[in-house]
Amino acid sequence: MSAVIISRKEDFAAIVSVTVLASSSAGNCALVSAGDTRILVDAGLSRKETFERMAAAGADPESVTAILISHEHTDHVAGLPVIAKKLDVPVYISRLAAPAIPWGDYIPKLELFQAGTRFPIGCIDVNSFTIPHDSVDPVGFSFHADGIKISIATDLGYLPDSVRFQLRNSDVLLLESNHDLEMLKVGPYPWSVKQRVMGRMGHLSNDVACNFVRDEVDARTSTLILGHLSEHNNHPEIVRLMATQALKGPSLFTRLVIAEAHRPTEAFIY
Repeated sequence: MSAVIISRKEDFAAIVSVTVLASSSAGNCALVSAGDTRILVDAGLSRKETFERMAAAGADPESVTAILISHEHTDHVAGLPVIAKKLDVPVYISRLAAPAIPWGDYIPKLELFQAGTRFPIGCIDVNSFTIPHDSVDPVGFSFHADGIKISIATDLGYLPDSVRFQLRNSDVLLLESNHDLEMLKVGPYPWSVKQRVMGRMGHLSNDVACNFVRDEVDARTSTLILGHLSEHNNHPEIVRLMATQALKGPSLFTRLVIAEAHRPTEAFIY
């Protein structure tokens, strides 16, 4: 099933949709919707910026049903306490990650889950799975509604078989393509940080991400979104060129999107 891209909310009544509001080391946030259920996935932007980007994407912030958190790093939770307080919605977060959040003087209603479990949020079934990253209890997600599967996996050092399995047969896939290995090696980061990024608990390189695209992505995936690009150690056109070359054979007609740090993607509606 192909995605329908719209610019105005009133053009089409969405069955299932996803919009990436931001994807970078400066902040991560996405909106997954089905029917009257709207899930804010991560909250790495300020409340003001999050709400402005939602409005630009045709979504009312007050319509958010719940917030879902992948892990506790700042670029995924910087706006969480303020946004959760403003919206007064539950926050779904793993049992181990919840104590690592700097909640301040306000702790929202927490819905704690065990990494690897599946649970409903409204009319969306959420499947969580463990990913390899240097945080307390990092997870990726796949969302299931009306026969559509949307998967999100960023902030992971490599792609073990367990994660590959979870990402298969996705209609929409948001996958990390963080760095160009040669740019990282000669870039401005201290060597200790370079080792962390390149390590098995760090971030995916363009090579690893695009090898997965070549080997695993098929015609079921109508939209591939590559995100969490490093500002200093990558370039969108490098990612676009490599991914385009990887999208051959069964995935030839998959739409490729490079998520940006400073503006949201279109709404991909099914």
